[in-house]
Amino acid sequence: MRVRNSIGAAALAVTLLAMIGSAAAAANDEGKYPDFNGQWQRAVSVRSERIGAAFDPSKPFGRQEEAPLTPEYQALYDANLADMAKGGQGIDPTYKCLSPGMPRVMIPYVGMEFVVTPGATYVLFERDWDFNRHIYTDGRGFPANMAQEPKYLGYSIGKWLDTKSDGRYDTLEVETRGLKGPRVYDASGIPLHADNETVVQERIYLDKADPNLMHDDLTTIDHALTRPWLVNQTYRRAVSDKPSWFPHMVCGEGNNHVGIGKENYFLSADGYLMPTKKDQPPPDLRYFKKYDR
Repeated sequence: MRVRNSIGAAALAVTLLAMIGSAAAAANDEGKYPDFNGQWQRAVSVRSERIGAAFDPSKPFGRQEEAPLTPEYQALYDANLADMAKGGQGIDPTYKCLSPGMPRVMIPYVGMEFVVTPGATYVLFERDWDFNRHIYTDGRGFPANMAQEPKYLGYSIGKWLDTKSDGRYDTLEVETRGLKGPRVYDASGIPLHADNETVVQERIYLDKADPNLMHDDLTTIDHALTRPWLVNQTYRRAVSDKPSWFPHMVCGEGNNHVGIGKENYFLSADGYLMPTKKDQPPPDLRYFKKYDR
């Protein structure tokens, strides 16, 4: 019995030492990464005549963002704004509860949270469209089947950088491909190309002077643009060890928009289909039996 007890004690000691070693290694790994903890919200908002969050936060929302669109896609954007001015939804697909997708989710509209692990960084969003982004940092490459299985958030590969050579990571460099459409940059309907060959590159880091500010230098490469479009998204950390999270309602709940063909109608409070703009044609009723009144 004494021999068995000795063996058991030795095994227990080995197990405890292994657990302590694992905990120490995890703590050491955690110390390599920047403090991205907490709730992050959009920090910059330029006042505008239009209501909305601009993809380029340094400029007023809408046309004044001066997106470097090709003539073809500038014409598409102008037609979209004209439709919105009449009461339509333009080409923004999110009124149907579709995902905003990348790069629009990184505006962000409400709070988000970063969860950093050695193998992946997760970006959790406080809304119903997209629950999280996976940014893989385990050395993998892009999968071969991205074209067959595109996603609104795409597929993100990241790499941690130690730009100060002090033994600690301070910058997350990310590239996102394999995107699904339709997508626009923001609620004003700035379009991305229909081929969905968008490439989004990011450099995410804390402000040198204020650790409660985070920057996302976000470059979009897209065939609807005349050049890569670089914007700086800035987020402010909620200064609280117990931030409040209020998930938004499910997008489909209470959504009275009804898309029929290329037209968007509205469901009235008494259950009837309504136009959303002046002189809007009614939907085609060819498959409904006509009754004489």
